[in-house]
Amino acid sequence: MNRLFWADAADLCAAGDDPFDLVYLDPPYSVGTTMACRESAGQMRGRKQPKSGRHAYDDRSDPEALVAHLAPRLAALRDRMSDKATLYLHLDYRAVHEAKVAADRIFGRSCFLGEICWAPGNGARGARGFAVTHQTLLLYAKKGRRHVVHHSDHPLLREPYAATSLAMHFTKRDEDGRRYRERRVAGKTYRYYADEGRRLGSVWTDIPAMVANTPLRKEGTGYPTQKPEKLLERILRMSSDPGDHVVDPMCGSGTTLVVAARLDRRFTGGDQSEVAIELTRERLDEAGVAYAFESRAASASASRMPAGEAVPSPARS
Repeated sequence: MNRLFWADAADLCAAGDDPFDLVYLDPPYSVGTTMACRESAGQMRGRKQPKSGRHAYDDRSDPEALVAHLAPRLAALRDRMSDKATLYLHLDYRAVHEAKVAADRIFGRSCFLGEICWAPGNGARGARGFAVTHQTLLLYAKKGRRHVVHHSDHPLLREPYAATSLAMHFTKRDEDGRRYRERRVAGKTYRYYADEGRRLGSVWTDIPAMVANTPLRKEGTGYPTQKPEKLLERILRMSSDPGDHVVDPMCGSGTTLVVAARLDRRFTGGDQSEVAIELTRERLDEAGVAYAFESRAASASASRMPAGEAVPSPARS
C-alpha cells in the first residue's frame, strides 16, 4: 500500500514495519535563509524575498545543526532498510562533508558505496573565483555489497562515450554505417557500438535542473527545490526493482512518489511542510495514484525549534 505522511521523518520510520528497499533523502542544504514557493504569476520561488510566494520551509541552520538533526533520522532509516537497500543522501557543498562523517558512523564506512556528482548546468558564474554548480549524492548500503544495482540497456542508465574514446577506438563501421569497436576477452570477441553508449558513471551532466524557460517547466509545481523527474527515474531504475518499497521521508513536492508509482514501485513519503504535502497530494491525485494519507502534523510542529538550535525536516524533492 502506498502511504503519505504529514509528519517528521522519525515518525514516518516508526510507522509500520515494511522494509525500505530504496531511500532517497533530500534534506535542507543549510542555505542560510527561508525558502518560498511560487504559486502565481509574478511571484518568486526559492530564497525568501519581497516578491516570494508562500513559505515552504526554513533552511537557516548551520551545517552542524543540520547534521545533528539528520543523524537520528538516518539511523532510523537504516534500521528500516532491507538487506538489498540503498540510501541516496542528496546535499551540496555546504553540508555534505559533515553529513558524510555522520553517515559513515551510522552505516559503517564499509557500507559507503560512493558518491554521484550531479551537475545540472544552471547557476550564475560569480565575478570572483568560481561558482559551485554541482550537487552531491552520497550512497550507502544496508549490508555491504548486497545492494541492488542495475546496468541495463535502458537509455537512462547509459551515457555517451568520451570524444577521445570515440576517435581512438570506434574506427570501424558495420553495413548500416554504425560505428563500433571490438574487444577480445577470454577468447571471445565482443562488439560495442558507439551509439549505445557506456555504463553510467558517477558524474551526471545530462539532467538539467528545474529552471524557467526549459522543457522541464511543464513538470514545475512552484516548489523551491523541486527535482526533475528524470533524475529520480534514473535513481529508481538503477537501485530498485518493480514492486520494491521506495521511501522519500522528506518528499517536498512529491517527485519521488510520482515516479515510483509510474515505475510500478510501492512508496512511502512524508514531509513536515504543509505546502509540500498539498502539492504532493495534488500531483498524486492528478496521476490517479491510490495512497493512504496520515497526518501527524502536531508532532511535526512540536519538533520545530528556532533556527540555530535544530533544523526542521521539510524536504526538497
